[in-house]
Amino acid sequence: MSKKRWLALLAVTVLFILSSVFNFSATTTTTTSNWEELFKTDDQKWVERTLREGDRKEKIVVLDVNGVIQDQEDTSVLFSSVGYRHRTFLSMLEHAAEDPDVEGIIIRVNSPGGGVVESAEIYDKIRSIQEEYFKKVYVSMGSMAASGGYYIAAPADKIFANTSTITGSLGVIMQSYNVAELAEKLGIEEQTIKSGEFKDIMSPTRGMTEEERAILQSIIDDAYDEFVHVIVEGRELSEEKVRSIADGRIYSGSQAKQLDLIDEIGSYEETVDALIEDLGLGNLQVIRYETSVGINDLLQLSAQKLTMNQGDLLGLQQLLRQTNSPTLMYLYTK
Repeated sequence: MSKKRWLALLAVTVLFILSSVFNFSATTTTTTSNWEELFKTDDQKWVERTLREGDRKEKIVVLDVNGVIQDQEDTSVLFSSVGYRHRTFLSMLEHAAEDPDVEGIIIRVNSPGGGVVESAEIYDKIRSIQEEYFKKVYVSMGSMAASGGYYIAAPADKIFANTSTITGSLGVIMQSYNVAELAEKLGIEEQTIKSGEFKDIMSPTRGMTEEERAILQSIIDDAYDEFVHVIVEGRELSEEKVRSIADGRIYSGSQAKQLDLIDEIGSYEETVDALIEDLGLGNLQVIRYETSVGINDLLQLSAQKLTMNQGDLLGLQQLLRQTNSPTLMYLYTK
């Protein structure tokens, strides 16, 4: 092993020991206020950043759903990828629900959708906030709030969109590739040992049988029925109307307004103004949650930088996240 690698290994070991000592100390001693300001502990998840000043302690929280809605959470705050972080978002929703000073929540959606399960988890959390905590939830659509992006908007008390917002794409999709002919030309032969006839369903190296297609279509139909139910309940529309417009096509914000898929044409700022007015509590402050940084994150960052460069790390993260398994999605694909 080279001298450089030995030094890197030694540095990582030292950082690991320091991290362990800190964690032990945190459970046996009380930190000073100055230390708490410098390094946030685990129970201080969120830092509040004021977006608009108010004259009361009550507040409105703005949360963002940016990117594909998938559960691909990073363990490190500092090394988390840019975009949507599912577990973080759900935790923020829960925190806003439990905070007695939070009177309302605005979810800013800019997403083509994502996983069926993840979308359902957000939907359930929003319904819980409305039914258990009696808090209003408004949605402000950005440039795109399609498929799963609309699914999570459907239960909102009010939905706002720009005239040019791309929304709709109401439906379910599951995709894979058939590369059988290419594999044959390249002399690639797949060797599969399976326990049942359908264990390799949607294999990319062979065509799909009619029986396999029927199995997958039944799953798609179940997820689609759930999507329709969510829109019927959230938008108070008839099932017949929802099924007629939920054929996968996209709509502009103006078209969505005509179809009663949204409530108002308006910007993010107008959504904030509308929620404040509807709450009728005066000039409320508007805040956003930001992730606090703990000493463990700093130590982890230092260790990762010593062992590999950032380009290598991002490439490794992307590789580890890739999967060949077909996934059920509420997703708008171009």
